Amino acid sequence: MSTLRAIIASTRPRQWTKNLLVFAALVFAGDFFDGQRVLLACAAFVVFCLLSGSVYIVNDLIDAEADRAHPRKASRPIASGALGARAATVAAITLGSLGVAGSFALGLRVGVIAVGYLALQVAYSLVLKKLVIVDAMTVAAGFVLRAVAGAFAIGVPISAWLFLCTFLLALFLALAKRRHELLLLDEDAGAHRESLREYSAPFIDSMLSSTVAATILAYALYTVSTTGGDRFHYLMGTVPFVAYGLFRYLFLVHRRDLGGSPEDVLLTDRPLIIDIVAWLIATGVIVYVLPS
Repeated sequence: MSTLRAIIASTRPRQWTKNLLVFAALVFAGDFFDGQRVLLACAAFVVFCLLSGSVYIVNDLIDAEADRAHPRKASRPIASGALGARAATVAAITLGSLGVAGSFALGLRVGVIAVGYLALQVAYSLVLKKLVIVDAMTVAAGFVLRAVAGAFAIGVPISAWLFLCTFLLALFLALAKRRHELLLLDEDAGAHRESLREYSAPFIDSMLSSTVAATILAYALYTVSTTGGDRFHYLMGTVPFVAYGLFRYLFLVHRRDLGGSPEDVLLTDRPLIIDIVAWLIATGVIVYVLPS
């Protein structure tokens, strides 16, 4: 593997789908056909791809030894030795610097969020990921910052519901990943991730159940509380899509032992893909087609 290919692989392009959250405010603000705002949201997406790529490299540098004991992560470029520490460090600094510079070009508030995101992720890699529950909540907070940055980039108000729904959904995915790691690594789980020593499958399952219920409730309340206009109340019709998607993911976690890589599940499970597409179509019709 060439150095450039190893660097690109270390930025985990498949996980860039997480950065699509920067478009959430654009979609629900009804501005998806506003050319200028679309360009700004796209720029914010690129910025967070650069920032997250930098963070992934830093995380792999810190976790290289532990990753070598993981059946899947051992093949990562840094853990396998395909990418040297020096080249990886230079790449991380370069990507992070470009991301921060780009974020400030989008506005002071976006820049502050970007710096906060980087600081949070570095703190996670060094300390927070060792703390039970805090580790999953930190991951969820990173998703919230993406969504907030997207709202700041296009200059629309930030909805409290955007905060809540994003945080709960991300927390659900993070807990599902912890469950997968715990069962996959079994007795070696604590050696790979220190916080896994404090988790147990029943404990994570109880948190997953609570988080699923809270996510569905928060989204349902959003659909009947929105101030976007009368047509937005029709969004309550999309609640079944959200409920099915969460329950389907929970089914895959429990019955198919998936959940370790959310981006893979979301891109490969056909029923889940159909559900997401149906939700997107229904939401698009309600927000952009129905009369105000």
